[in-house]
Amino acid sequence: MGLRGSCLCGSIRYEIEQLDMPIGHCHCITCRKAHASTFTSTAGVLRTNFKWMAGEDALRSFESSPGKFRHFCSNCGTHLVAERPVQPHVILRVATLDDDPGVRPRFHIWTSHDVAWLADDEDTPQYPEWQPGR
Repeated sequence: MGLRGSCLCGSIRYEIEQLDMPIGHCHCITCRKAHASTFTSTAGVLRTNFKWMAGEDALRSFESSPGKFRHFCSNCGTHLVAERPVQPHVILRVATLDDDPGVRPRFHIWTSHDVAWLADDEDTPQYPEWQPGR
């Protein structure tokens, strides 16, 4: 296989052959809540190109909307993939990759679900690590 990924605690590991769909940032409310983040970076991977390597017994699932299941580590809570079982692909949480896929995000979706208190603008300071004085 080509690219490796894992959860935060390392209990669950997977490999993918490649990303089969472009990386996108999803801003929908279910992604925001599930990942406690402004958006979630995802890409489709055909099931034939995805393989659990370790820790599959630690996976737990939640049906976040009818027919859509989110799979996460029962130890650390990391969301790894989501799926609709009728589709030929899984929806990989790209931030769980340990290897660089060699491509960059191409779009944002569901921005209509953005919330004002998380809006980022060019005036928001950015620091390479902790802010000065911390």
